[in-house]
Amino acid sequence: MPAATMFSKFKSATTSAPPQNPYDNNPITQYFEIGKQVACAGPELIWKIHEGYRKTDGKECSIFVFEKRTAEKLHKPKRKETVTEILRASVKQLERFRHPKILQIMHTVEESSETLSFATEPVIASLANILAYQEAGGTITGPPSTGASGQHCPNSVATNRPAHAKEYTFLDIELKYGILQITEALSFLHYSGQVIHKNVCPSSILITKKGTWKLAGFEFTERTNETDATDPVPCQPWSTRASKLVQPNLDYMAPEIQINSSCSILSDMFSLGMVICAIFNHGRSLIQSGNSTSTYLKQMELLDEAVHNILPRIPIPLQEATTRLLKKSPGARPTAQLLTLIKYFSDPAVQALQFLDVINMKDPTQKTHYYRSTLREVLPFIPRKLWWQHIWPNLQQEMRADEVLAAVLQPALTLVQESSNSEYEAIILPTFKTVFVAPKSIQATVALLENLHIILEKTPRDDIRTEVLPLLFNALESTTIQVQSAALVAVTNVYDYLDDITIKKLVLPKLKSVFEKNQSDLKIMGNVLQCVERTLDKLDKSQIIDEVLPLLLEVRLTDPDIVVRVVNIYRIMLCDKKYGLTVNIMATKVMPTLLPQTVNPSLNLEQFMILLEVLQEMLDQIDRQQRNKLKLDNLSLPSPDRHRPLRHQFSSDNMNAQQFNIPNLRIDQRKTSSAEDMARKNSTGSGALGSWWFGGSPSSPDSNFLRVVNAFPNRRLSDNTLMTPKIRIAPSCASSPGGTPGGGLPIRRHSSIGPQERRGSNINLSPPTLARSMIGGSMPNTSSSVPFLLSSSMQSIRSRRTSTVLSSGPLGSGSGLLQQLGSGMSTVQSTVVKQSSKISNLKPLELLSYAPASRNTSATSSFQRSFQKSQKKAIKNLRKSFKL
Repeated sequence: MPAATMFSKFKSATTSAPPQNPYDNNPITQYFEIGKQVACAGPELIWKIHEGYRKTDGKECSIFVFEKRTAEKLHKPKRKETVTEILRASVKQLERFRHPKILQIMHTVEESSETLSFATEPVIASLANILAYQEAGGTITGPPSTGASGQHCPNSVATNRPAHAKEYTFLDIELKYGILQITEALSFLHYSGQVIHKNVCPSSILITKKGTWKLAGFEFTERTNETDATDPVPCQPWSTRASKLVQPNLDYMAPEIQINSSCSILSDMFSLGMVICAIFNHGRSLIQSGNSTSTYLKQMELLDEAVHNILPRIPIPLQEATTRLLKKSPGARPTAQLLTLIKYFSDPAVQALQFLDVINMKDPTQKTHYYRSTLREVLPFIPRKLWWQHIWPNLQQEMRADEVLAAVLQPALTLVQESSNSEYEAIILPTFKTVFVAPKSIQATVALLENLHIILEKTPRDDIRTEVLPLLFNALESTTIQVQSAALVAVTNVYDYLDDITIKKLVLPKLKSVFEKNQSDLKIMGNVLQCVERTLDKLDKSQIIDEVLPLLLEVRLTDPDIVVRVVNIYRIMLCDKKYGLTVNIMATKVMPTLLPQTVNPSLNLEQFMILLEVLQEMLDQIDRQQRNKLKLDNLSLPSPDRHRPLRHQFSSDNMNAQQFNIPNLRIDQRKTSSAEDMARKNSTGSGALGSWWFGGSPSSPDSNFLRVVNAFPNRRLSDNTLMTPKIRIAPSCASSPGGTPGGGLPIRRHSSIGPQERRGSNINLSPPTLARSMIGGSMPNTSSSVPFLLSSSMQSIRSRRTSTVLSSGPLGSGSGLLQQLGSGMSTVQSTVVKQSSKISNLKPLELLSYAPASRNTSATSSFQRSFQKSQKKAIKNLRKSFKL
């Protein structure tokens, strides 16, 4: 609200007042608009304080007015000029001392025949007004709970308040900071101005609208000793013969002034101690003389006791300093410089407020550091009351300076975030509106954009469209990379505050423009993709297909973060058909761009898994849709599962062959044996092969198993674990293929054994030898799984074959064949000739007529060739032996 509107009610109030106001003739009215009276100050509260504002710029101020007729009523007319002169001089002194802790003059004193008047920074009251309000409620006793807060008076005593009483309650930090400010003002006066104030009292301390305490009331100043400020200088004591308007306040006066007619800077320190006690004593001074010097002296003698009684009300860190300030001997009192160093004032929040008061005296670098770090850190420890009363007015002023605007925005945005909606709209928003439209530095624009969501959270909807969003759209069109990046981040943050039309018509086209101009900037690209991902659900399917998808396909997938952002957008589009990502688009456009990234060495494991999951989801969708489509068209896709029953159906294990009968067929039950059993059984025989090859009994249960553990070291253990059933086929005639007169039967693998089972096979691959045919012995069985016979074993068999034939047989136990030649040569010779001719006519393939097809054909053929060769050699040797 402008100041002119604020004080319009004062103008209307003056129309109903008497026709002529005392200050209407004062020249100050040419420069300031004067409003209602709000407080009073000075000796005997002679100055009336009015609200006002400067006409040229509308700046708020306070107007101090002294009506000369007031002095005429209270005193003799001849003293009016004396009072006027003292007050006029005090304003001149106030103008001379320019210090942050001293009341600032905006306009010098103006005088008319009826009034004196001057303008200052805006104040709300003097400390005397606030203490008067507290003193009116004096029925409350005991120390405050916080040791600092003032007390409100009950309604029963409200009518006893002085007219100038001002309702105001101090916070602890306000009291701490206020006392420190007055101490610093005195330090400046004593050591820089070389002046003794001599009237430090509540009526000389003004509370500004910012909540700061300022020292005024320079009516009775004295110059200090030039050599040592602590040395006393002569001065006038308080006298009943002079008007109290032209003398200091007796209740706060140091005893040496009244007793010794001398004063020093330490006299002001005594007065400050009396002010501190009045603050914590419900506004009442420890000495209440009633302008009587005798009463003053009597109460001064009891001052130590009064101080002792008041100490429990004073904060503990301040008690010792207060006791020393009120010592009757000036030398025992601390100076203003020493008092500022006590622990009571060592508070970071107080120090931050102290720096803020002198911020105008600092350079931009110091201001920037203070606003960015110091003030932001202490804001949580400063009461909210001081945020709006003390801190925000300073920030408002600094926000007009472009060089520090970016730094000032940091604590200002913190206030925005912590403020209520009503506080924001009434206090902060009017200032921010001017900031939105004013030219700003890059740093200030970036600061606003990065925190735009905080501003929009508190801003009314109408102001969002008219004040805030134009800042965002202009930033998207900026040529500065930092501003564009911040604008893209802002779009993501303020997404909830943008309607669908704004996103479709304004945001998306600007995003495409930024994308086209900054494809090589990874940060910009990442922010663009983040905006696209955030705003995707507010776009139409046609916009996604026509504008968003081409943008995604043009992205350069080089950086892993960019790849992941693109993949995340596709993941969102896969979740719902409303985004328009069809199977054709996935198969022809999307997947060809993503598949090369599966071998991108820059991706870590997590990024790779994200990419692979999205690709798998795309494949699954393609699979489901195409299967359903082909099923509808009655075209089933080939599937590996469908061929499994066909292969089983047409396998040899399930073929239906024509039945045939094998004469003299006998099937032995399947037996199992381990490699250990075979080794044990072989150890009981004569040698590795002797017990079953040449001397084994056909009826022995072990004659049907292969004992090849020692003779064939290359045999696998699995070939000895499960023996196949033996099928022995007895020939119906002597010419049956593979038949043996001695009863030896070829054994074949049972057809029920699957190809996956590698079991031993007891198939006899060799035809019977001539000698064994003669003596009726049975041939041993060999395994089809044995790939070959060792050459050493074969030589042993061949060398022993002839000797066995000649040494054993059915003609006699232990007698050889040659022993029988004398008695039955003709019979033996005819038999040998027949058998020899029969064996010689046998073909090798007929010997294998009942042998199953070997799985190791190369090993089997090698075995056959070796066996045939040895067989021919054995027949040749027999023929030679018998001289056939």
